[in-house]
Amino acid sequence: MTTNTATTEKTGARTDEAAALIGGARERIDSLDDRIIGLIQERMAVSAVIQEARISSGGRRVNLNREMEVLGHYRDALGKPGTALAMTMLELCRGRI
Repeated sequence: MTTNTATTEKTGARTDEAAALIGGARERIDSLDDRIIGLIQERMAVSAVIQEARISSGGRRVNLNREMEVLGHYRDALGKPGTALAMTMLELCRGRI
């Protein structure tokens, strides 16, 4: 059984079964993306608390040793692309106080 043109254009699937599978998987991805965004926002808030405490005690806004630990953790877990992901996340979390 083949799909209609609108379904094919939307999912790239060639059958109704594949289109349904893709639609369900995309809904799951969208849900995961929402959770990931929420976790990053939570991390940004926690990072701001840490930065504020560090600065108010006379320290620097950024702890480069800690950032290297985070980069290594992401690289070890996700490979080279994990480093880029961690860099983006760290950039989002810097200087938000």
